Amino acid sequence: MELINFTKVKDGKYLKNYELTYRNKAGREKVYEMVSRRELKKIEDIGSRPSGVSIVATCEDKLLLLHEFRMGVNRTVYNLCAGMLEPEESIENCIARELYEETGLRVKNIKKILPPSFAAVAISDTTTYIAFVEVEGRFEDHTSANEQIDAGFYTRDEVKKLIETEPFSSRAQLAAYYFSCHESN
Repeated sequence: MELINFTKVKDGKYLKNYELTYRNKAGREKVYEMVSRRELKKIEDIGSRPSGVSIVATCEDKLLLLHEFRMGVNRTVYNLCAGMLEPEESIENCIARELYEETGLRVKNIKKILPPSFAAVAISDTTTYIAFVEVEGRFEDHTSANEQIDAGFYTRDEVKKLIETEPFSSRAQLAAYYFSCHESN
């Protein structure tokens, strides 16, 4: 497989649509569609910079989950606190800002930040960090009028029930499953 060229076909406010021309393993040229949060200038730009963070947050042996309306699926789903890096913002500052904006909580301890991983490899070059943090404080709503987010802490037993009955984002579902099956460290 060889990527030959790409062309921007739509320039949205948050997403850029591209057509990628590539040579498949049979030697034929094919076109593939993708989206990016970044302005891509050359092939090497694809997937080259992290866009944001997903935050696996705990407090007193409970998992933080957001119950939020997501326009892309037209429903309310369980999700992790997450957000986009601002220009020149450190990942640590992004974690603190997003937690505060979406929940009112503060970072008590950053346990681990994993290297960036691809968020939706079939359709996008978006990469995000995954951060594991301990949080403190009380819930406050600092969201914009364009967000509907209800934050809550859940016990392992509550999380086990939610996983079986409620819609989740894939990363939140993985984090919730792991949390529900393992004791805290």
